[in-house]
Amino acid sequence: MLKLGVDVGGTFTDLVVFDQQTGETRLLKSSTTPRDPSRGVLHIVGQLDTRDKTVESMVHASTVGTNLFLGQTGLRIPRGALVTTAGFRDILEIGRQKRPELYNLFFERPQPLIPRRLRFTLTERMDYRGRILQAIKNEELENLLQRLEEEDIETVAIVFLHAYANPAHELIVKDFLKNRLPDVAISTSHEVDPEYREFERTSTTVVNSLLIPVISRYLDKITSGLTKLKIDTPVFIMQSNGGLATTETASRLPVATIESGPATGVTAAVYWGKQLTLENILSFDMGGTTAKAGAVIGGVPQMVGEYEVGGAVHAGRTVKGSGYPVRYPFVDLAEVSGGGGTIAWLEQDLQIRVGPVSAGADPGPACYGKGGDDPTVTDANLLLGRLNPEGLSGGEIKLFPKLAEQAIRKKLADPLGISVVRAAHGILEIVNQHMMRALRLVSIERGYDPRSFTMLAFGGSGPMHAAFLAETLDIETIYIPPNCGVFSAYGLLLADFRHDLAKSLLVTACDDALARVEELHAELEREAAGILRSEGFAPEQNVVERRLDMRYIGQSFELTVPMKKTLQDTITLFHSRHREIYGYATSDEPVEIVNVRLAARGITKKPVVKPVETHAAESNDSPITAMRNVYFHQTGWVDTPIYSRVDLRPGNLVDGPSIIEQFDATTVVPQNWNARVDQLLNLRLSQNDAAPGEKIT
Repeated sequence: MLKLGVDVGGTFTDLVVFDQQTGETRLLKSSTTPRDPSRGVLHIVGQLDTRDKTVESMVHASTVGTNLFLGQTGLRIPRGALVTTAGFRDILEIGRQKRPELYNLFFERPQPLIPRRLRFTLTERMDYRGRILQAIKNEELENLLQRLEEEDIETVAIVFLHAYANPAHELIVKDFLKNRLPDVAISTSHEVDPEYREFERTSTTVVNSLLIPVISRYLDKITSGLTKLKIDTPVFIMQSNGGLATTETASRLPVATIESGPATGVTAAVYWGKQLTLENILSFDMGGTTAKAGAVIGGVPQMVGEYEVGGAVHAGRTVKGSGYPVRYPFVDLAEVSGGGGTIAWLEQDLQIRVGPVSAGADPGPACYGKGGDDPTVTDANLLLGRLNPEGLSGGEIKLFPKLAEQAIRKKLADPLGISVVRAAHGILEIVNQHMMRALRLVSIERGYDPRSFTMLAFGGSGPMHAAFLAETLDIETIYIPPNCGVFSAYGLLLADFRHDLAKSLLVTACDDALARVEELHAELEREAAGILRSEGFAPEQNVVERRLDMRYIGQSFELTVPMKKTLQDTITLFHSRHREIYGYATSDEPVEIVNVRLAARGITKKPVVKPVETHAAESNDSPITAMRNVYFHQTGWVDTPIYSRVDLRPGNLVDGPSIIEQFDATTVVPQNWNARVDQLLNLRLSQNDAAPGEKIT
């Protein structure tokens, strides 16, 4: 029985194959096909020999949802319509008073995803308590149907005022349109985002409606392609909250999968942290296109409740007002343009910049020899000796050092009048600063001290840069897991099914409100149990986590905190979290409950990680495979030992400076650092580590 995990990145598509009978894991990497990612997925799965095996499931993560709103070539935004309450036709344009560029007089907000002529209104009305003030008129429904047919609409978003309190009118319109326009996709706000704040609810529902045709077609390509490959297996999709969903759920609620790819790495970090008994983890994932940082506190990944799809990112932060708000639980990630393929260039003032443009999979870095002539982070690492000039992935991806040197010399070194080595080192220093901001964002700016964390570094490029970043942040310990280059894909095999449900409440947090909170949580638990039951989970496999959105009365936004045994304990936790984030809290102000939330998980069977047994006879006294000149800023060029990771055994201790190579990644151990192999075959990097181990010389 095989379990497959496929992660589509900006540069590479990774496949992890877990054999449940033998416990073995296989890795495959292939170039991503940006114009149609499904081609790359099916290509890499097609390389498997499954004749004598049964594929139990395939779990998939992709960025198709994000790419749609970033203008990805080959993707077209469907022709959509919005049906809303009379008087609220322009809510998408009114939005919020958020200016991404406060002092730019010529700034233009992003155009609404649905033009005004395709936004239709009905004279229905519901009050905030869910009482019907004005019923829907049948003649208006007939007129609406005619307009939708005339405009050849592919998908419809239905968002009525206060539908979170009473969805009756949305259901009436949905049933009417489904009967008359069966081929049109329909999204209702009470199913997508049942919370108050009209603009965010409308935006989220519109984004979901436009994604339905795109994601549905994409998943159809995947499933039909698997059938052609004679692989009959269910396909599950990673969601932005770090949990899995069926293709049916993903096709109905694709807004939940927008950031599915980045969430996989943090999911894997949570599981791996439990194996290492680590409480607080900073996950650092540097791939071919971007670098991502996330935080795990007490074994729990940190989450945020809103994201702006298609928006700008500055120093790892989403620029508010630059994109289209989506209100759904997302794993809290800071993402920067800092991958191996990120392009370095000169501004008019002759300052080196790195990013945001990436060479991607096609043509890729200059050293790939595919026609790219722009210098990238990978070119810099190759030129400074940190990458094997013989190639990547065991030599499968050929590298051409002379092309890297030509690109850096022509585009950077010669115009600046500096050496190629200095220019290459400058590229790495700049990209490290970008990635530092991401790590600070999910730690210091969230109220946490990075010195109390352990870094878990992965991705094809992450282990090359991790020690330099940790040293700056005073992080003492780094773990680099086995198969770190495809660790995100491995995370797909470790994820549980997850569904996040919510109901709006808006009451003062007091004993009188407790009964209503319990009632709503019970409703959500029944709904969640039904969803998980339909996905094949028995009650004993379900885990639910109750949460509350709380704020001081008068505040505009709230914090999400776990529901404790008593309401007073929950309020105390809210005060504590408010102090951590904002630096103050007050017991004099009354606290308000805004939303009741539930996270429901269906627990899946996961690969078992077994410690490696070693014996004295297995010790390897001389695993050095080569010596290579490597450049380090403090010492210049150093004749550096190169190790093959597969030769290292638990207990081995490798002093820096050194390079440790493996099929899917390269680890740089700088001066004053060392790497020790543990029983799970992790590399444990630390400064001046005096822990016992077999020192490799």
